[in-house]
Amino acid sequence: MDKGKSLSYLKEILVLLEQEYPMAQTSLYYHTSFQLLLAVILSTQTTDKQVNKITEKLFKTIKAPQDILDMGLAELVEELKRCGLYHQKSRQIMETSRLLIEKYGGEVPGTRDELITLPGVGRKTANVVLSTVFGIPAFAVDTHVRRVSQRLGWTCEQDMKAIEDELCRLIPRELWGETHHRLIDHGRRFCKSKRPLCSSCPFSPSYCTFEPE
Repeated sequence: MDKGKSLSYLKEILVLLEQEYPMAQTSLYYHTSFQLLLAVILSTQTTDKQVNKITEKLFKTIKAPQDILDMGLAELVEELKRCGLYHQKSRQIMETSRLLIEKYGGEVPGTRDELITLPGVGRKTANVVLSTVFGIPAFAVDTHVRRVSQRLGWTCEQDMKAIEDELCRLIPRELWGETHHRLIDHGRRFCKSKRPLCSSCPFSPSYCTFEPE
């Protein structure tokens, strides 16, 4: 086993992540499970910061699927105009709201198989909802998680599902959710895509496979 996947190395990194980001959690604004589902759908190709600007107003009236149907597509499109892919996301949210009412009594379902049948909900979105709302161990992989886990030597995979599978094998099940949030925080704060702040990073260079130019 290479260093990146050795048990002692993994334990050291997990401890350091916990020390650096003890309160890591989603940065998306929400109060209900439906609101979180919408926020994660909106976060595709849009920053959480921008999503929160949109939902701060939207969620004053939108708390459940019926609220979306009552609003109507035209008004929803107008509300989401500051979000990337807003036409597509508006249609997905309308259809997801309809399905939630028709199939699940207006409630967000609590299994991955059910969640991924909803328009706009992929594996990452489903995993975020499962972990955050239902407390079900799930490891959501986004671009931050992929980048940081690759630089830590935890995976060489590029495919999101393959990365998820590898991280789930390496990291204890009970730590999946919080490690996901901690990797995101580290990616946003230090391990940036183009200009990582290696000189300020709290982790020793010996923990990282990335070599800055």
